[in-house]
Amino acid sequence: MQKVIKLEELGLFILGIYFFNQLEYAWWWFLVLILVPDFSMIGYVFGDRVGALCYNVVHHRGIAIALYFVGIYCSNEIVQLSGVILFTHSSMDRMFGYGLKYETGFKFTHLGEIGK
Repeated sequence: MQKVIKLEELGLFILGIYFFNQLEYAWWWFLVLILVPDFSMIGYVFGDRVGALCYNVVHHRGIAIALYFVGIYCSNEIVQLSGVILFTHSSMDRMFGYGLKYETGFKFTHLGEIGK
């Protein structure tokens, strides 16, 4: 089952790359921005509960999709770009086994424990 999930996430990652390609940004922007959502881990400085909340908000695909559609509605490519980067980054993380976090600690995710 893990392989199926990883393949599904790979497909969503490729979809995110496709949507990035539809925007008017140079490809180097993708490479620069793809890891920016990981700054949300700074929330763990304030404890596991705050860290999980910060991480999960930034890595929630529903929020990423909503942001993308708000960008379309408002004709704002920066907001669209933000949604695409969040979506693509979340898919990349889940492809590598990093899921949404539980409040019990960083390594406990909805995809299982990291490092097992």
